[in-house]
Amino acid sequence: MPEAYRVAIMGATGAVGTELLELLEERNFPIKDLILLASPRSVGKELMFKGQSINVKAISDANFADIDLVLASAGGGISKEWAPRAAAAGAVVVDNSSAFRMDPSVPLVVPEVNPEAALSHTGIIANPNCTTILMSVALWPLHQCQPIRRIIVATYQSASGAGARAMEEVKQQAQAILQGKEPSTNAFPYPLAFNLFPHNSPLNEHGYCQEEMKMVNETRKIFGVSDLRVSATCVRVPVLRAHSEAINLEFSQPFEVDKALKLLQAAAGVKVVEDWQANYFPMPIEASGQDDVLVGRVRRDLSHECGLELWLSGDQIRKGAALNAVQIAELLISKQALKIKA
Repeated sequence: MPEAYRVAIMGATGAVGTELLELLEERNFPIKDLILLASPRSVGKELMFKGQSINVKAISDANFADIDLVLASAGGGISKEWAPRAAAAGAVVVDNSSAFRMDPSVPLVVPEVNPEAALSHTGIIANPNCTTILMSVALWPLHQCQPIRRIIVATYQSASGAGARAMEEVKQQAQAILQGKEPSTNAFPYPLAFNLFPHNSPLNEHGYCQEEMKMVNETRKIFGVSDLRVSATCVRVPVLRAHSEAINLEFSQPFEVDKALKLLQAAAGVKVVEDWQANYFPMPIEASGQDDVLVGRVRRDLSHECGLELWLSGDQIRKGAALNAVQIAELLISKQALKIKA
């Protein structure tokens, strides 16, 4: 029998937290004890796991000395406060927030891309941004074959990227608009239903928002190419779940489309979806709930002899967050790098 671990989910009642709970059950993760942690307003709630009801506790009440693994998805501020404490108590923390991603001492891991990086952790492993994860899974097999010189990407990001509350807000806005009423906004600065707008994270002095710079800096770190040229434009779109991306790649020499397709078809975590006659390619409605990143519409860039274009859709909550974290934990187990405390 495999060893079983004492696992805590930090931020258990959020969109990613509940997805983590489902994935741990679905993938039969070896769990001895499961501790669900959240903010004080969620204390006392009950969540189901393998037919058992588990009470949610306050993060401040957690005894991390009795926990082997923490899957954290409670926001950057919470992670900055509690992840180091958990690590100091001997737990391994896989953190979904942006708090530690660019810390040079913390590995930033996509298991299909740089699994070896996870083994260098000192207690905390960072989960990349959702758009970065989806793009990395799709581009890595191409980059391994022929190094990418430049990436230009435009994202089409669903409401799920801002959590369950944002998803509900879009539904309510759609109902209000259809009834001729003024839609209210809370999770987003502007109505998202029947609308779209550039990503609402803060802008830097160059006019790029935080979300766009995450894609730039995180991709460089994951690929191990510090000067990789990346330019991103991130957009919020009125889709409930799953993000999409339009990606233009530049190589040092032409990259044949057939060769790219063969590499993608053989790649872990990728599913090629293409029917040119039917004009059928990846869609967020079909990517939702899927583990794989759906990739298609792979074509030569007519404006550049060394250019390649592709389109993808991937579930932001699943592979873009919760699944990647669980896969990191599974990777540690497979490499005997997740220890059970005495």
